[in-house]
Amino acid sequence: QVQLQESGPGLVKPSQTVSPTCTVSGGSLTTSGYWWAWIRQAPGKGLEWMGSFGATGATAISPSLGSRISISRDTSKNQFTLQLRSVTPEDTAVYYCHAHSIRTSWGPGTQVTVSS
Repeated sequence: QVQLQESGPGLVKPSQTVSPTCTVSGGSLTTSGYWWAWIRQAPGKGLEWMGSFGATGATAISPSLGSRISISRDTSKNQFTLQLRSVTPEDTAVYYCHAHSIRTSWGPGTQVTVSS
């Protein structure tokens, strides 16, 4: 089974970039039939899908975040990284990486606080 682990800075200043990395084990980012995603949950709000990509690297991005977000992958390290630019305190959330195929897997999440 796929296991996921988020990592990265937990405190980011406004106008800077939230950039968690997801490390994948038990599966490959290049395996056909898998989609890999970033999902977040802000305080008092529901889960928000941010973006995802498949084995070929083709990416889908949330329209509400499209101007600020990018997702990159490093297949040699089996890692993928979110970059959410120009952040505000409204971007404070727990950020999760997610894998979807026939089954789904979640990382435990990483808290990112945007504050000056």
